[in-house]
Amino acid sequence: MSDRIPSTTDKKPAPLADIINIHTLSVMVNNQPGVLGRICAVFSRRGFNIESLVVSQTRDPRFSRMTIGISGHPEGLHQIIMQVNKLIDVIHCIEHTDRDAVSKEMVLIKIAAGAGERTEILQIIEHYNGKTVDLQEDSLIALISGNTDKLDAAVRLLTKFDIVETVRTGKVVMARGLTET
Repeated sequence: MSDRIPSTTDKKPAPLADIINIHTLSVMVNNQPGVLGRICAVFSRRGFNIESLVVSQTRDPRFSRMTIGISGHPEGLHQIIMQVNKLIDVIHCIEHTDRDAVSKEMVLIKIAAGAGERTEILQIIEHYNGKTVDLQEDSLIALISGNTDKLDAAVRLLTKFDIVETVRTGKVVMARGLTET
């Protein structure tokens, strides 16, 4: 048995053929204990997997917004949204697409890097409009934000260096125009 802990930079198994893509839901809820558990139970019963989850309090501390990336059979998505909307403490649940919303995520990447590798690493980070948020003699931490494809490409280019670890947020989403998220 290996003592190595799997990380987000490890190669992932190929997705299941019957799962088409990740759907992004925005769920406004009362800021109460147990709400997340009840929502997760709905996804689990319907065979959906939570791929990413971001939860934060809104400007009004009585409410929180959850941005949930889920994967599963697309034909069950409408039913899930209806069931989540019926839950106590859920104000509303909405699916968002790139057409009706802006979505971004962030990755922190810790790279073991001596002086000889830094120039190329910093050029890659700069190309993706990233920032170096920590710089030590033997390592650095980069912060890159943007859409999923941009982050995937940046991490892919940086894998030729010694990535110590990555931490990645899920998507945060905001509806375009004056529509509430």
